[in-house]
Amino acid sequence: MGSKSDLKHVQPAIDLLAELRVPHEVRVVSAHRTPDWMFEYASSAEERGLEVIIAAAGGAAHLPGMVAAKTLVPVLGIPVPATVLNGLDALLSIVQMPKGIPVGTLAIGEAGAANAALLAASIVSTRRPDLRERLRSWRESRAAEVLGATDLSLESRTAR
Repeated sequence: MGSKSDLKHVQPAIDLLAELRVPHEVRVVSAHRTPDWMFEYASSAEERGLEVIIAAAGGAAHLPGMVAAKTLVPVLGIPVPATVLNGLDALLSIVQMPKGIPVGTLAIGEAGAANAALLAASIVSTRRPDLRERLRSWRESRAAEVLGATDLSLESRTAR
């Protein structure tokens, strides 16, 4: 993430990766304040064994694109609602990457963070059957939650 203040928006991704038992690291890497560290982090990602990078940033949101420019590891971008534009500026910055430097862009904020973790787990699970089964089980549990609450007519009558 570009700043420690982004942590609250990224936390759903961290929690899901932990729940799915996907090894991960959590770092502050600012494209603007620590560009040399950002270049080092991104350019060494593949040799350090990273398979997917989730990069969250707000405002001008250069982090996901700059990281993607320095590695062939897939980069997933989470726009952070850090300015008065509530993340729309970050979304547009991340989604409008030039041809040749792709960044998979997710929704703004916590929903995007959760989906980034799920997408990263999906990508990594193509070569890890145990993770694929944990991911399948996680999704089945979400479906069971919805199916267990399909008839809310009794609840709505008692809530009145």
